[in-house]
Amino acid sequence: MPTHPMATRLSAVTPPDERDDDALAPSRMRELEHTAGEVAAEWGLELGPPYRLARYAFVAPAGPGAVLKITPAEDDESDHEADALELWAGDGAVRLLRRDPARRALLAERADPGTDISALPDDEATAIAVGLGQRLWRPAGAPFRWIGDHVPAWLDQAERDGAELIPLARELYAGLDIGRATLVHGDFHHHNILRHGEGYVAIDAKAMLGEPEFDVPSFLWNPLASTMTAGRTERRIAAFAAAGLDEGRIRAWTVVRGAYLGIAEDPEEADVIRGLVG
Repeated sequence: MPTHPMATRLSAVTPPDERDDDALAPSRMRELEHTAGEVAAEWGLELGPPYRLARYAFVAPAGPGAVLKITPAEDDESDHEADALELWAGDGAVRLLRRDPARRALLAERADPGTDISALPDDEATAIAVGLGQRLWRPAGAPFRWIGDHVPAWLDQAERDGAELIPLARELYAGLDIGRATLVHGDFHHHNILRHGEGYVAIDAKAMLGEPEFDVPSFLWNPLASTMTAGRTERRIAAFAAAGLDEGRIRAWTVVRGAYLGIAEDPEEADVIRGLVG
């Protein structure tokens, strides 16, 4: 299951970390590829070569307009990805075409051209993310799990691993009356927002119940090739706040999530994150 290289977390739900480097072992990926072949044969799909950046699941094009994904059982953070796609029904995310829960297989439409927003000017990418988030964040209930049932355990594990900012994160978390009726993407950042026709859609949801502000931090410390700076982070927060999100809660969640995901282990980024509530 994906974990940050600086911390191993063993919990009922593993917190998603979009900057993790713990890819699946080749032997495990071959097992998933075998399952994908079986599913493709049954569903009449012609699989292409797997995507190079698909490191935590088997993901490959399936015919001219679809993608087949097989998620390993140990990736519990993705348990409700298909449920989320079904709820969104193509509004803000790729459309779910077919699913097989027993084999953790889902067939989704392929974004075309499928380029992510990481190379766009920062203000443009942020505006796209703000608009897309407003489409994704919507009322939901079962079967999605509530973030409040899992964040304390993630903080506990991070503290055992010696993560920075845990005392501050705990203090801020204690002051949050966490929402539990809004579906959040869970891994909302540049590389999971793709161009599709004239618009943009989300992929790779780690869906849970919470509040929109929970989704913003992962956007703040991405894309992968970048480093957080105070100026850029403040501009991004201001854009989400202007769209109606609570600025204070964005700041608090950035500290909390940065602490349990190990983002704050980088000294420069730790200073930026700490400065958000200083």
